[in-house]
Amino acid sequence: MWRNWVGNQSCEPARTAAPESEDEVSELVAAAARDGLGIRVAAAGHSFTPVVVTDGLLLDLTRLPRIRSLDTDRRRVVVGPATTIGEFGEPLWAEGLGLANQGDIVAQQIAGAISTATHGSGLEYGSFSSSVRRLRIVTATGDVVEATEGDLLHAAQVAVGSLGVITEVELEVAEAYRLREQVDHWSWEEAWEPFEELARQHRHYSFFWMPSDDSAQLYGLGEPGVSLADRCHVKIYDAVGDDVPDSGEPHRRVGPAFRIYPMVYEPNFHELEYFVPFERGRDALAAMRELMLASLPASVFPMEVRTVGAEEAWLSHSYERETVVISVSGTPGTDYWPYLRDVDRLLGEFDARVHWGKLHFLTREQLLARYPRGADFLALRASLDPEGVFLNAHLQPLFGLQ
Repeated sequence: MWRNWVGNQSCEPARTAAPESEDEVSELVAAAARDGLGIRVAAAGHSFTPVVVTDGLLLDLTRLPRIRSLDTDRRRVVVGPATTIGEFGEPLWAEGLGLANQGDIVAQQIAGAISTATHGSGLEYGSFSSSVRRLRIVTATGDVVEATEGDLLHAAQVAVGSLGVITEVELEVAEAYRLREQVDHWSWEEAWEPFEELARQHRHYSFFWMPSDDSAQLYGLGEPGVSLADRCHVKIYDAVGDDVPDSGEPHRRVGPAFRIYPMVYEPNFHELEYFVPFERGRDALAAMRELMLASLPASVFPMEVRTVGAEEAWLSHSYERETVVISVSGTPGTDYWPYLRDVDRLLGEFDARVHWGKLHFLTREQLLARYPRGADFLALRASLDPEGVFLNAHLQPLFGLQ
């Protein structure tokens, strides 16, 4: 039995395997395909959607080598697919390098993070996928292809595991940098009115908006007895030079970026995350606030607001446009689907794209309408995997042959 980290997805695959080499991956894939089995890869299980679920072959790639090489002159790192975000920090820092950006959860494996376009925040930075410069992928025949440029790379950068099994990733990284943190509680007007200006002014500007008194406690953002209803937990990061000393002061930390980003969450939520064009972001946020206030208590979890820069991956939420990220959650054990469907309908009016690892209601028709290269992706995917070996019941309606 496989389960994801929050327990809302599970499966009992017919076969499981933990290969130790690319050659072994190829043999396992070819054998499963010959036997008519579907194939999926279990990474860290941080997706809320059933992207891993299979009754065929489920692969665990944690035995493949992790960090394989570092090129400081070219700022490149070559890693295995199961390398976690957290495992990049110290080795890169020791060589004067760092991930250009990252989110606040560091347990994800890099292949899963890029396959779902997982991201941090900031208009100057794309998702993890945008930093991919080369991928090795085992296809349904057991053959290996390298995606290094052009259409194949831009399709493979975000493919939700539908092209094959990623066995090696080459990323472009940044020079090492340090961050200064500022965390405060602002009114909605203070956080929302100057949103566009603040998003461009700071490396990272994000906030959680709390619709009720109970909201802040769900993510550990408030203090007992202090009301944060209709207020925002604001987070700002900016790069600082070596003249600014490290500090562990709460809400005002300073230090290496990889130590500032992470935040620990209890798995007490099921998250939906949509992306709207940056220029429509403020209007979308205002509409979301009204909907959430009208939807309590189903909408008790905070709304998280971030930004992502434009990138070239065909299935990215931020393909050729800057985006505002809007994340909301349902409470496990409740019927939160009517509320999330209302969110889907509302943000659909703003041409919303989705996070492939978060709850969503995207249809194939919407995929083709909202992703300019969606049809090209479907054609390329079909050419590599015409039998749909790497599709499951969740992905088949979106990406399969019709």
